[in-house]
Amino acid sequence: MGIKIGMVGVGEFAQSFISLFKAHPLVDEVTLCDIDANKLEENSIRHGIAKKSLSLDHLLTTDVDAVAIITQNWMHGPQSLKALKAGKHVYSAVPMGIDIDEIRAIVNAVEQTGKIYMMGETSYYYPGVIYCRDKYKKGEFGHVVYGEAQYYHDWDHGLYSVFQKRGGESWLETAGSPPMHYPTHSISQIVSVTGAYMTSVSCQGFVDRKDDGIYRVDANIWKNTFSNQTALFSMSDGSCCRVNEFRRVGHPSVERMALFGTEGSFEHHVSGAMWLTKDSNERLDNLINCAENSFAQVHPIDRLPKEFCGLPNGHEGSHHFLVDDFVMACVNKKVPPINVWEAARYTVPGIIAHESAVQGGVLLEIPDFGGGR
Repeated sequence: MGIKIGMVGVGEFAQSFISLFKAHPLVDEVTLCDIDANKLEENSIRHGIAKKSLSLDHLLTTDVDAVAIITQNWMHGPQSLKALKAGKHVYSAVPMGIDIDEIRAIVNAVEQTGKIYMMGETSYYYPGVIYCRDKYKKGEFGHVVYGEAQYYHDWDHGLYSVFQKRGGESWLETAGSPPMHYPTHSISQIVSVTGAYMTSVSCQGFVDRKDDGIYRVDANIWKNTFSNQTALFSMSDGSCCRVNEFRRVGHPSVERMALFGTEGSFEHHVSGAMWLTKDSNERLDNLINCAENSFAQVHPIDRLPKEFCGLPNGHEGSHHFLVDDFVMACVNKKVPPINVWEAARYTVPGIIAHESAVQGGVLLEIPDFGGGR
């Protein structure tokens, strides 16, 4: 017995996900949903999907069992909450939300309705992160003492066109969002390995100096002037970690992490990835570099549906696993790996980190909504 899924948003990022949901053997039917009628019709023809809906509100009145929300990031929270309250399972692109209250409401809705919520955090299935989770489970890190993760994505690497498409004529209002409001690519790489969560934070911000007006205090709805932010977090296991979210940086873009333990350490830099102990080191390039098929040796591809073979993938092999995780969770009524509580632990620390930066780096406590059930 399969499920019916509504795809909310049919833009560029949704393209590979539409084909994957359609191909999954446990998805009986896909409905496309977008407020742009022309775009909706184009995608209906492109993907061979007849069922369409011009609004989320209408979609939620249909017999779909679940919705996959791949819309503008400031819309994820309200749309997820509306879908859960309508009795639908929810897959949401990152981030979970941009406000503590809406994240709290989503957690409460999941706990009250029993519906599945999953956030589509790609970094969870990055080869280096999978490698570290395996090492941690085997105890080879010893006690983790420090981690660091970063998401470097300069505006010159496609962000102008992305936000102009998302925001239209008023794109500056949402383009200058605080970098720490998009922290999940970084935070998940550490939290998903150890299971420890962030308890307090001190964050510093770099006031932007570019003259394109994106980070002017009167230009964006957050009155945000920071283009780069660096946060130091205390962790529930007694360790600490540093997270960088940079949008103005002379760098080719990267999402990487390093993790240091009393017995072993993992580092991933431009020169490659290494596993290190007190008296040895091992290069990991052959294990974690993705091949032409978008997978690395450490990816558990045997668990994926054979129908996915040859279909579009992305973000270091993560897309196939994300779709399969969500569908299997809905069908089997089991909590997915990136569940609502895990998603909150990837998202909330960034929101509090920005508040710290606004206050000049003051140490702030981070609320926690509990672990996975």
